[in-house]
Amino acid sequence: MAGSRIPIEFSGLRGESLPLADGSCDAALCTFTMCTIPDVDAAMLELRRVLRPGAPFHFLEHGTAPDENIRRWQHRLEPLQKRLADGCHLTRDPVEIVRNAGFRIESFESTYVRGPKPWVYFTFGRAITPQ
Repeated sequence: MAGSRIPIEFSGLRGESLPLADGSCDAALCTFTMCTIPDVDAAMLELRRVLRPGAPFHFLEHGTAPDENIRRWQHRLEPLQKRLADGCHLTRDPVEIVRNAGFRIESFESTYVRGPKPWVYFTFGRAITPQ
């Protein structure tokens, strides 16, 4: 980050309460965090608050699989997953979380990547902060 020509600020703070002014951020990127944030809905509302109107929000997350059998395994494995992986949930739906926070989904793609299916259903997306 230090060598970047683009100013990047790392806050290292809890997503549910950011010490930033309303509309003070031009863009946001979220990677593999929606699964672990304790109050993900509050964090997404907080993100929306600090982004300027029309700002892009890109996300890459794992989550609930579309296949019933895999979803069943995700629900079975989730209690152990949360204990072993610092609160990580296997059954959260990132697109639903982003929509519920009031973002407008511009595009997303969900797919399995290589690995054990309960852990590798990934969603890549772009949303826009409401005007």
